[in-house]
Amino acid sequence: MQFDSLDDIREFCRDLPGGDTGAAEAALRRQQVLTKPPGSLGRLEELAIWLAHWQAREIPALDRVTVAVFAGNHGVTARGVSAYPQAVTGQMVTNFVAGGAAINQLAGLAGADLRVVPIELERPTRDFTVAAAMDIDEFLNAVDIGYRTVPPDGDLVAVGEMGIGNTTTAAVLCAAVLGGGAAHWAGRGTGVDDAGLARKRAAIEATLDLHRAILGDPLTIAAALGGRELAGIAGAVLAARRHRIPVLLDGFVATAAVVPFARLDIAILDHCRAGHVSAEFAHRELLRQLGLKPLLDLGMRLGEASGAGVAILLLRAALACHMRMATFAEAGVSGVDP
Repeated sequence: MQFDSLDDIREFCRDLPGGDTGAAEAALRRQQVLTKPPGSLGRLEELAIWLAHWQAREIPALDRVTVAVFAGNHGVTARGVSAYPQAVTGQMVTNFVAGGAAINQLAGLAGADLRVVPIELERPTRDFTVAAAMDIDEFLNAVDIGYRTVPPDGDLVAVGEMGIGNTTTAAVLCAAVLGGGAAHWAGRGTGVDDAGLARKRAAIEATLDLHRAILGDPLTIAAALGGRELAGIAGAVLAARRHRIPVLLDGFVATAAVVPFARLDIAILDHCRAGHVSAEFAHRELLRQLGLKPLLDLGMRLGEASGAGVAILLLRAALACHMRMATFAEAGVSGVDP
């Protein structure tokens, strides 16, 4: 599928593919006869059933797991909103390719295929304090790149990002779509000092004021105030929904990437779980507003799908119990009295 217009995306979000309730019910019945008190594995049980629901099988699998890390550059970095120079985005992409980043280690440990997708790093988005970050065609192209990154036969996709300045982009998207202003959404990102935080919040307020006329249209906001890597993440989430593949979202930026789409229909997140809650200011509040309960809370704030990468291991634990535990009948253990 290719989205040739924002209306194509809107139409997709009005007719979302669902999961398989029969498979979920079968997985629930299996959980009820495994050798444990019902519910005693807590969220591990819920995760196994969630995987079954979207993979349409009582015993789900994690044989084909993809970690997709999208990278993009942002014109707003000229406003002094980051502690690092824009060149770091490309340098970190090189590090990913060389295998030297945290996500390389985590993806390898989790048995996942790591796909690093830089999107026009040589051409940063425009500074959204003075102009639209992307026009509609640029936005749709980045969404399409993300969409095509997802293998249609995958079992799970984890999405993350790399992009100097993109916590400013994430914060402005949240403020524009959900309200609350700069102080509500903007944190220190990679570690800006007080002056940097003040510049960041001033840039967000200036952006909201400049683009006030579009604030009622979530997809126009995603283009005008977003970033290419965020659009790529959104495209990957849409592709995963098309193919009924469960998704793990990473931190604040990856979650903010889907906020405009969730505003169209919150059900777009039904196949998603929050891999973790990051230490970045406002991620916890964003998850609360989206109704996403994080799987992990480890104080991480690295990005690059690192939190989601760790959460893959949790899903593997849930699947191992669901798949390999004996039932009461198989083990000869007495179950709960009727």
